[in-house]
Amino acid sequence: MIYNFGRGLLRVLYKLLFRLEGHGLHHVPREGGVLLCSNHISNFDPPTIGILLKRKVHFMAKAELFNIPVLGWLFRELGAFPVKRGGVSKESIKTTLKLLRGGEIIGIFPEGTRSRTGEIGEGNKGAATFALRSDAVVIPVAIMGSYKLFRKMKVVYGPPVDLDEFRENPGTDAAELATARIMSEIVKLKSNNR
Repeated sequence: MIYNFGRGLLRVLYKLLFRLEGHGLHHVPREGGVLLCSNHISNFDPPTIGILLKRKVHFMAKAELFNIPVLGWLFRELGAFPVKRGGVSKESIKTTLKLLRGGEIIGIFPEGTRSRTGEIGEGNKGAATFALRSDAVVIPVAIMGSYKLFRKMKVVYGPPVDLDEFRENPGTDAAELATARIMSEIVKLKSNNR
């Protein structure tokens, strides 16, 4: 209930303030575990990639935010779950895999940190590891724009990234190779949809 209200409100605000457009929404499966892997340019990114979808999107958020009265409760209601600073804890890994295996959508930013230049950096292996361990569908996402008021922002959802070869032959470098493939798909989406 709260999630649907918040999503509807933010959708209106983002469309008014940032002229937000979504493309390729049909690529996001209507059911089953999905990992949305996006570039990361701003703190506004989590709602940006989630509000255009009909399904609820879960995100990791800094654990400190959950200690703030009311705000912590609100974050949980909106589908966020805590992750400790300095790396992903065992608890957040378990939560992520449980959600994906339970048919939920997780939004993740493989770069791990915001890009100061807007250029897409190297990805960390976390997203690929979650995908390989859960069999979730990986959807690359490209966010384009600068969040300047009344300037157009665009989100492009690409076709699923094929990671079958890494699932069938899980070598020691499977997560690394899968990460490189995911990141190259995000880069391709961005360059093909300017």
